[in-house]
Amino acid sequence: MSAREGVAAGMDHSGREPTILQSVPFSSAVDAGFWHHFTQLKLDVLQLSEQAVPVMGSYTNTDTPGLPPRLYVEYDALERRKTASRWSCHATGTLINTNTIEEFRNRSKQDLLKGSATTLWEAITSGQALQDPSVLASFLMFTFADLKKYHFYYWFAFPAFTYPKAMHKKPPQSFTDALTQKEIESLLASYTSQEVDFNQGFFSITKSDEEFTVHPLRDYPKLRTAADSSNQEVYLGISDPSTLPSNPGWTLRNLLTLVAIRWSKQWQSYKVVCLRVRTRNGVQDASHSLVVEVDLSEEPESLIPSEMPPCLGWEKNERGKMGPRMVNLSANMDPTRLAESAVDLNLKLMRWRVAPQLNLGVVQQTHCLLLGAGTLGCAVARCLMGWGVRHITLVDSAKVSYSNPVRQNLFTFSDCQSGGRHKAVAAAEALLQIFPKMNSKGVVLSIPMPGHTVGESLLNQVKEDVSTLEQLIDEHDAIFLLMDSRESRWLPTVIGAAKQKLVLTAALGFDSFLVMRHGIREVGTEVSLPSTTAIPRNSIPGKMLGCYFCNDVVAPGNSTHDRTLDQQCTVTRPGVSYLAAGHVTELLAAILQHPDKGLAEASVKEQGNVKEGVLGPVPHSLRGFLGRHQLLTPASTSFDQCSGCCREVLKAYMEEGFEFLLKVFNSTAYLEEVSGLSRLHHCVDDSQVWELSDEEDME
Repeated sequence: MSAREGVAAGMDHSGREPTILQSVPFSSAVDAGFWHHFTQLKLDVLQLSEQAVPVMGSYTNTDTPGLPPRLYVEYDALERRKTASRWSCHATGTLINTNTIEEFRNRSKQDLLKGSATTLWEAITSGQALQDPSVLASFLMFTFADLKKYHFYYWFAFPAFTYPKAMHKKPPQSFTDALTQKEIESLLASYTSQEVDFNQGFFSITKSDEEFTVHPLRDYPKLRTAADSSNQEVYLGISDPSTLPSNPGWTLRNLLTLVAIRWSKQWQSYKVVCLRVRTRNGVQDASHSLVVEVDLSEEPESLIPSEMPPCLGWEKNERGKMGPRMVNLSANMDPTRLAESAVDLNLKLMRWRVAPQLNLGVVQQTHCLLLGAGTLGCAVARCLMGWGVRHITLVDSAKVSYSNPVRQNLFTFSDCQSGGRHKAVAAAEALLQIFPKMNSKGVVLSIPMPGHTVGESLLNQVKEDVSTLEQLIDEHDAIFLLMDSRESRWLPTVIGAAKQKLVLTAALGFDSFLVMRHGIREVGTEVSLPSTTAIPRNSIPGKMLGCYFCNDVVAPGNSTHDRTLDQQCTVTRPGVSYLAAGHVTELLAAILQHPDKGLAEASVKEQGNVKEGVLGPVPHSLRGFLGRHQLLTPASTSFDQCSGCCREVLKAYMEEGFEFLLKVFNSTAYLEEVSGLSRLHHCVDDSQVWELSDEEDME
């Protein structure tokens, strides 16, 4: 018997030839916010992994007529604990993302669909679909995310099987033709009540007289068996996403596959309610729903497949062809948020392969105070931004001159005009121009210095400056000393040591530079520092490392007095400042990624065996020599008579405050007396000191 004859043999008494039931496929609708959440998941969790990710979709039976059945993927679809809303139906999805556009294009779509369909088939044959009918509305989301351009390529598949060949002997009837108004209201009341626990998308329905009751789908065989010996009618039910007057939605296909596999040995004909609910003037209406009588007799019991039948389900694109879709979010996103995501991109890519343990959060949350907004300050600020630092305060009292912009990369020609803008303010505004999410601030402040006498007229201003500097250091985590004179580093060194802050110094020579971290002192203890014999041979603990002044045997004084122009300016090879800025920034990053942070030990030897952080060991200092293209990493202990961090100086500062500082500003000899340097000078006679003039050679 031919297929045509088989269909003809199934004619009903009216002579109508049964026709194949046609259902309307889903059309995907992805919320733009979903792609933002997916971007974070890709960068922070998935990275290079292409493992399948569970994703939740939903659909409704309340859409406006004329719209295609839509499966929604909302902004929070990747949250595993997300639950469907009261008036939407859950769809179980899987997301597979590729790492390259070539792989997205070349991956076998047939294999992808088959893999998704296999999971669905196993759920149907095992009975899992009866316990969780939402798997009958499963979908596959195949994607590629171009995170540099914010282009997202995606292709949905809604797997369904070609089995069974579902026929209907008469066209689907609307509720108004098949049911009375009282019956419609009864069915709608049972569907919307909370009395029975059933899946919103797939269920069973019983009708007794004019009363309808909704039951879980798994109860259908029991209800149908009981109905065969009573006057009840039993229906299969779906929440129908379709809006077409005579075609149900795509979800009916997999329900009929489940029915044919599980129950076709007992029954070949089924009545299906395709429920559609709309709200008109505040009143729910289901009159446009459908009743479909399905006949499965075209699939004999002997032809029930033992293996998975062929499947289909790839969605057509917006041009009506089989192919992926692409959404470009770069034009629709807030430019500031777009910049924020792009800034973090390269940093997060480090964690994919090179440094998986990198803690970017601790860097981003570090508040950095840059004392000096000149050549070093500008370069360091840019490097810190590159590492994701969001909080930068720049301090300087100078104004931008015409010689500055070519070397100080946060300034332009317009900053020099009309007498010049304050460097700190101009630099802070430039950071915001580069990246609007920066929390940058410029503070115009002159840092008081030893040997720079404070007259009566300046006393109140200097006291205010000291108070401002103390407050700034207290509010920040990392203090960068980037000034161009030795004595200007003294006050922040003392305050930083007293407040146990992380202090880093960068200093320039003509073709050399120094970068170092200051040791973090144990303030308030009377225990003296260990003797040199107690210091480990291979490393120095972080609390015993020296500061910028620990290698000096004289206190800092006024270095600007009686200097020629070339001695007043920072005369250095242009590339040196960038090298120093890069090294001091990377030193901070290494410290923040070390388990001991600022207390990390420093190796005495070039290849010392010390505890390392994510970015390797943390040196005490780096001395670069551009003339020889050489970099050394010496380490030294703190000095008991250091003018910047010894116990006597810190004690005097903490007990006397500004009174002590004022004495130091007016006399460097007083600082040497307090620190003990003057006593050291008296203990060493002339025969033990070599005086070297500029004319003498050092071999």
